[in-house]
Amino acid sequence: MSLKKRYLMTPGPTPVPAEILLSMAKPIIHHRTAEFEETVKEARAGLQYIFNTKNEVLLFASSGTGAMESSIVNCFSAGDSVIVARNGKFGDREKQIAETYGLEVIDLEYAWDEVVKTEDIARELAANPAVRGVIVTQSETSTGVLNPIKEIAEVVRAYDETIMIVDSITGIGAVACETDDWGLDVVMTGSQKGLMLPPGLAAVSVSEKAWRAVERSTLPKFYFDWKKYRKSIDKNTTPFTPALTLIQGLNEALKLMQEEGRENLIERHSLLAEATRQGVEALGLKLFAPPEGRGSAVTPVWTPEGIPSGKIVKIMKEDYGVTITNGQDDYKDRIFRIGHLGYFGMFDIITTLTALEMALTKLDYDFEQGVSIKAAESVFLAART
Repeated sequence: MSLKKRYLMTPGPTPVPAEILLSMAKPIIHHRTAEFEETVKEARAGLQYIFNTKNEVLLFASSGTGAMESSIVNCFSAGDSVIVARNGKFGDREKQIAETYGLEVIDLEYAWDEVVKTEDIARELAANPAVRGVIVTQSETSTGVLNPIKEIAEVVRAYDETIMIVDSITGIGAVACETDDWGLDVVMTGSQKGLMLPPGLAAVSVSEKAWRAVERSTLPKFYFDWKKYRKSIDKNTTPFTPALTLIQGLNEALKLMQEEGRENLIERHSLLAEATRQGVEALGLKLFAPPEGRGSAVTPVWTPEGIPSGKIVKIMKEDYGVTITNGQDDYKDRIFRIGHLGYFGMFDIITTLTALEMALTKLDYDFEQGVSIKAAESVFLAART
C-alpha cells in the first residue's frame, strides 16, 4: 500500500499545528506548583481575549458536553423553566440534559435547515416571564446553521432573572462572539474545535448575572461545581487534577490566535467558508444551511440524488486521504460536511474540493472537472486584490 498524506477536514477534532504539538511534548510538571500557576494565569488572560470578555473563563478536563451539563447543574434548580431553541443534534442534546435534571423545557424545535427566530423567543419570554434561562446553539455543528445570538441576547437582557446560555463549541474562534458586548451570560467551547487542540478541554465564560443564578441553584453537582473552579482559578489553579499537557498546548494555541487577531480569525474563516460554498455549488450541489444562517465553521452539502453521502466520505478518505464527515441522525447519507474551523488555509480547501471531484467522478456524477477548484480560487484571488 502506498503512503498517503492525510487531511483532516472535519468539524472536530480539527488539525493541530506543529507548534502546539511540540508544546505538549514538554515534560509533565506537577499541578500544585508555582510553575503551573503561571500556566493557568496565562491561559486565563488568553481565553478572556478569545471570548472577548472581562468575565472569568473556567476550564474543565472534559469534552464540550461536560461544559453543556455544567451550565445546567450550576445555573438552575429542579422545576425551573428554560427555553431551549434547537435546530440540530447539539440543540437536541441541550434539551436532553435539561430534562435529565428535572427542568421544565419550553421546546422551540425547528427543522435542521432553519434558523432560530428571535421573535419566537421574545414571544415565549413574554408569555412565561418566570423562565430562568434561554439556551441556544450559536454554530450548530450538525447543520452549519448560524443562529442570531446577538439579537436573541438583546431580548433576554430585558429579563433580570433570565440568563442567556450559548453553546459556541463550534463558534469560538470561527465566528464573531462578542460575549460582553452582546450580554451573553454563559458561553462555552471545546478544545478540539477553533482552539486547535486535541479533545479533552472545555471552557465556559460566566457573567455576574450568571453567578447570581449559580447562587440560587440547588441541583446536585460535584466535579462540575463552578464555585469550586472560581475559588481555585482566583489562585491560578484547579480544584481537581487538570489536563496539564492540554493546558500547555492551549497557551500556545491562544498565542497563535492572539498573533492573528480576533478580526483576522473571523475573516479567515469567512473566506474559507465562502470558497468552500462556491466550490460545491459550482459542481451543481446544493448547500444545506439557508443563506440567512450560514456559519463559517462547517459547510454541509446535500449529496447528489442516488449517491449516499457515506460513499463520498468513504472514497475521499480511503482513496485520497481526505476525511470529511457524513450527516447525523436523520441526515445520515443525505448530506456530507466539510469542516474548516481552526488550523485551515486556502490549500486545504483546494485539496478537499479536488478529492471531492475525484470521488464524484468515481461515482459517475456528471460535472465539468476542475470547476470547483476554479470557483474556490476565484474567491481567494478576489480577497487579495
